[in-house]
Amino acid sequence: MYIIVACLISLILVLLAGKPFLNILKENLYGQYIREEGPASHRKKAGTPTGGGILIVLCSFIAASAGLFMLKIVTLYSHIVLMSFLLFALIGLKDDYDKIKNKQNKGLSAKGKLMLQFAVALIPSLYVTFTGQSYIDVFGYSLNLGLLYPFFAAFVIVGTSNAVNLTDGLDGLAVGTTSIALAAMVIIFILSGRYELAVISVAVMGACLGFLKFNKNPAQIFMGDTGSLGLGGLIGTLAVVGKIELLLVLIGTVFVAETLSVILQVISFKTTGKRIFKMSPLHHHFELCGWSEKKVVYSFWFIGALCAFAATMIKFYLI
Repeated sequence: MYIIVACLISLILVLLAGKPFLNILKENLYGQYIREEGPASHRKKAGTPTGGGILIVLCSFIAASAGLFMLKIVTLYSHIVLMSFLLFALIGLKDDYDKIKNKQNKGLSAKGKLMLQFAVALIPSLYVTFTGQSYIDVFGYSLNLGLLYPFFAAFVIVGTSNAVNLTDGLDGLAVGTTSIALAAMVIIFILSGRYELAVISVAVMGACLGFLKFNKNPAQIFMGDTGSLGLGGLIGTLAVVGKIELLLVLIGTVFVAETLSVILQVISFKTTGKRIFKMSPLHHHFELCGWSEKKVVYSFWFIGALCAFAATMIKFYLI
């Protein structure tokens, strides 16, 4: 009951605040700068208001806090998850601010961004380790990583944050796949009895679904790095704290595929001088193959939903 309420609160808050927030961004000319090496069809999106991630984060916080209060379960784990979400979003906000200030699609340096991300990721990683949970669940069996665990966990969190960021290239793609991944996590955490994590997951999911109204094609607003880095950091942190690190690969199949496409493209070009894909991340490859933006987005949503469903079934049979 409280889980449904948390979802509805964030969903309604985003729908109510979305239009006024959008007007504020338009009045202050907080528009997106499109990277020059991207598909030519994306240039028409230049100037679309960005920074919508702020709306997602604020509404999620209110809804999650209300849900946890009603559930009467407020653990240190829940505080750490919400704090990580906020800090990753702040890193993204700084990146968005620099892009707007410099009037180009360049914000924080890659090195600087990674350093900040790892610094934040170490907070939940070390806490989980020092509370005696330095193990990963491998199909029902526990593999203790000991002192290696915080490095593994930080890699999972930072990797997920950047993977969602890479996926955020088409209208509705990242926020839609994030909603699907969080829906799977809600079910998994309920099955595992981790209700505080389920409340946080569903609150953010509701905010993402509400934001989709403004971000679907043609997008009226972009979430920016504030949203993508924040949401990715949240999903990674939830996986670490909820002990579903390996299941995250299946839950976030789309994010993994997008990231691998970039890695493989770089390796192939540097070693052979040839490109595997017409353009990376993967969604751009399909665009250049002639797929419409909507077809790419809907196809990726469908694949993400199938894999997320498979992950919940695996968890169900392992419990």
